[in-house]
Amino acid sequence: MDKGLKSKILAQGMNPDTVDQQIGNFKNGFPFLKITAPATPGDGIIVLTEKELAHFTKTYPEKASKIDVVKFVPASGAASRMFKDLFSFLEGDGDISKSGFVQKFISNLTKFAFNADLDESLKSKGTSIQACLDSGDAKKIVNELLSEDGLGYGSLPKGLLRFHAYSSENRTPAKEHLVEGVQYGIGKGNTVKIHFTVSPEHEEKFKAEINKVLPDLKSTSGLEFEVTYSTQKKATDTIAVTMENDPFEEEDESLLFRPAGHGALLENLNDIKADLIFIKNIDNVVPDRLKEPTKKYKMAIAGLLLEVQEKVFEALKGLDSAIDKDSVAFAAEVYSNSLGGKIPATVATAPVQELGGFLKAKLNRPIRVCGMVRNTGEPGGGPFWIEEKDGSLSLQILETAQIDLSDPNSKTHFSASTHFNPVDLVCGTKDYRGNSFDLLKFRDMQTGFITEKSKNGRDLKALELPGLWNGAMAGWNTLFVEVPLITFNPVKTVNDLLRDEHQG
Repeated sequence: MDKGLKSKILAQGMNPDTVDQQIGNFKNGFPFLKITAPATPGDGIIVLTEKELAHFTKTYPEKASKIDVVKFVPASGAASRMFKDLFSFLEGDGDISKSGFVQKFISNLTKFAFNADLDESLKSKGTSIQACLDSGDAKKIVNELLSEDGLGYGSLPKGLLRFHAYSSENRTPAKEHLVEGVQYGIGKGNTVKIHFTVSPEHEEKFKAEINKVLPDLKSTSGLEFEVTYSTQKKATDTIAVTMENDPFEEEDESLLFRPAGHGALLENLNDIKADLIFIKNIDNVVPDRLKEPTKKYKMAIAGLLLEVQEKVFEALKGLDSAIDKDSVAFAAEVYSNSLGGKIPATVATAPVQELGGFLKAKLNRPIRVCGMVRNTGEPGGGPFWIEEKDGSLSLQILETAQIDLSDPNSKTHFSASTHFNPVDLVCGTKDYRGNSFDLLKFRDMQTGFITEKSKNGRDLKALELPGLWNGAMAGWNTLFVEVPLITFNPVKTVNDLLRDEHQG
């Protein structure tokens, strides 16, 4: 790296060695992962029986009352992609007959939880939704919804939009997550702890919304709440390059650094000191009438994690005392039966000390249980068995870009996949001695993503860090559990709010 480039990197507060590695990733790309099979029910995906569901939902609340539980909600970024079609409509001639999406939006305005706010905003300017409809001016309605001069929905984060209508209120996802927390997120001290990752420009608005709804929630639930926030760290931004892999320079000759995707939030997660951490996306919430399945399965996967973790800790303490035939046999049983791990044949027949060392290294890791739903064509990472460098097999959530679809075997495994990841995770991030793991040590930096973007009409390549639930957790112990599709209700476009699952 020449001195001029290095000085520019330093001037922007970034690490030259890290940037040099990132440029190398652009030039060399990332290797595909070696899939050995899709994870399926009975082979990598656990399908809980009604008896098991009842057991875990019974044991979980008592265990949770003695530990620190946190709900971690990635909520950064504006919701502009939700309104992509509406923005396109504003740029056009205002003829709604040209867009079925806009027609559906306009004809169902009364079904949106933000309808009353939108009408009130228009009335403050001397008109109304009905007046606009009567005059055929749909553009004025859409502009009032999206523009900063109106409700500003085009630049607000999803967490602060009105998603669900109730008889007495219209809730944002931020409040729905608090209400959900009451159902399964109660830890010691009778406290619900929720952590939102937010963009710096939205933090104060988030705090205002939470502070507005918390007093009533505290009063009705009788619980304490601890709501915290963090922003994606600037140091996790990655350099952008030209299509020729040279650093992308702005017009003022400064280098362009971009946010590195949700994998950058591993740093934020690493700062959370808790015994149990739930992870769920901001837009995956439903009205109260549909919350029961989510509550049941969240408690079940958390109960499963705590039970498996107890066995893992017992095995590790046994190996600490002595690596002998009995301690190694018990550790092998826990690794194979409780975690579903597969010991390589060469290691399984190794001397006791070697096998004990292998098992200790495999067991002493963060643990996660991931809900998986049946694949219905929705985009999302899939659950697969992959072969590790030491010959062992592990369960991973892979994105399509990480799979070599030109390889017949990989393509066959990919096509046979039955489930996908709806971002429904519960995590144990402390070791058997009660110390928090350094989660950055369990990330596979060779599982990043390269995407093509543009800025000011110029093409560029951007680098995303290993995804938070993909390569960022590659070194974790993983269990997959089938959860019902009703627990997965993302809102990708504004018209998704018209689905029955988001109606009151």
